[in-house]
Amino acid sequence: MAKTVMVVDDSASVRQVVGLALRGAGYEVIEGIDGKDALGKLKGQKVHLIISDVNMPNMDGITFVQEVKKLPMYKFTPIIMLTTESQEGKKLQGQAAGAKAWVVKPFQPAQMLAAVSKLILP
Repeated sequence: MAKTVMVVDDSASVRQVVGLALRGAGYEVIEGIDGKDALGKLKGQKVHLIISDVNMPNMDGITFVQEVKKLPMYKFTPIIMLTTESQEGKKLQGQAAGAKAWVVKPFQPAQMLAAVSKLILP
């Protein structure tokens, strides 16, 4: 059975590029347009990994990670931040919230898939 990855980004083009790479590698993909939308879509589904942007309207990525980690079912779900932010301060905030990796845009799909395969839950 295919593993499910949630992609959260307010940019449709980023969701498309990431989604294509993931589907091409055999993953199922759920898309969220921001943290609030993504939280609503989690609803007890098995998600093996989450890839989230940092800067989004309604609920930013750091807040989203904090909210996900409060949910017992997703407490251990690995989260990769995919963002234009390369500042150390933001990275530390992301790690403190529970993010496992930080991929800076523009990214190479192969680099992102390598991070996904390393971190995804069995």
